[in-house]
Amino acid sequence: MALDEEARAALARSREAAPWEARRLIRAASEAALATRAGDQPYASLVTPATAPDLSPLLWLSALSPHTRHLAEEPRCALLITGPAPSPNPQTRPRVTLTGIAARVPEAERAALKARWLARHPYAALYADLPDFSLWRMEITEAQFVGGFAMAHRLAASALRPDPDAVQRIAEAEAEIVAHVNQDHPDACAAIACGLLGGAGEGWRLVAVDVDGCDFARGEEVRRLAFEAPVGDADGVRRALILAARAGREALGR
Repeated sequence: MALDEEARAALARSREAAPWEARRLIRAASEAALATRAGDQPYASLVTPATAPDLSPLLWLSALSPHTRHLAEEPRCALLITGPAPSPNPQTRPRVTLTGIAARVPEAERAALKARWLARHPYAALYADLPDFSLWRMEITEAQFVGGFAMAHRLAASALRPDPDAVQRIAEAEAEIVAHVNQDHPDACAAIACGLLGGAGEGWRLVAVDVDGCDFARGEEVRRLAFEAPVGDADGVRRALILAARAGREALGR
């Protein structure tokens, strides 16, 4: 069926925005469906991902779970992440399927990436140190992003990944940014979390920063702020947080 000019323009806009929209969806995910394989038998399970600074999905998996044993034998896997549906039709739900290779995180990287995973899932601190758990990282090889009905786009890993130099600059500055914001600007955290992200109550803290956004937490509740566009350095983070805090205060009538 031929597309009219308006439909072709909409498809072109969707294709151009697909890598960024997919990244926002991946960064914001608190749950996903993991597909593994046991011999010739496919297997799907619920997992709770976070992302490394370079966007690689992180999974905290128990050795008692079938999917962990599957990955140890066959590291090829897929991860389905979905967003909220804007209509009663589930096909309008934005979603991204990631295919790739999973591997246990080396000991040298484990502490930093475990802290990042726990920043997204603070409730898991109760069991994160049990000996049967280990941290896995998925290297993305390809993605299929669906922005809604008839808006499907296949993405190479290279199109999806953030700029590595920006990733390194933000990772090196993250601890200083988090400490400064929490110590000197707790009011900004509250304005962003409550004014923009639907949070409530006091005690919100900045817990993680990456090139695409940052995470705020209060107890076991976590809210994700997605930047309007990827940032390249600490100054970019600062500008994004200033704009977000200003918008949050305006939303709260302050």
